Amino acid sequence: MTRRVYQAIFLISIVAFTFLFAKEIKGGVVNLFPHVDKVAHFGIFFVLAIIMDKAFKLPLYAQIMLLAGYGASIEIMQDALPYRQASLGDFFADFAGAASYFLIRVIFTPRKKNPYG
Repeated sequence: MTRRVYQAIFLISIVAFTFLFAKEIKGGVVNLFPHVDKVAHFGIFFVLAIIMDKAFKLPLYAQIMLLAGYGASIEIMQDALPYRQASLGDFFADFAGAASYFLIRVIFTPRKKNPYG
């Protein structure tokens, strides 16, 4: 896929995930297992990191900072909603999800050999 396609997917993902983070959660999904929300935050930010990495040519630290800023913004938004609550644990799960992708990428990306040895 081209970078433009990934950019469109990233934009759609940000809008969809922001809507989901703002939505009131009812029912049995919350009680599926303890800390299911942390696992969801981790997974969403892992996926966002993948898409962002393919969509934009930004330094690794910039991508991590932008995703961390988005995670903080989500928690501020949730704090302002009467039916949601902000959680520092959710923010840490967001950061851990994004950082995990980038750590895996750094570990498994082959390094270029120095021609001068």
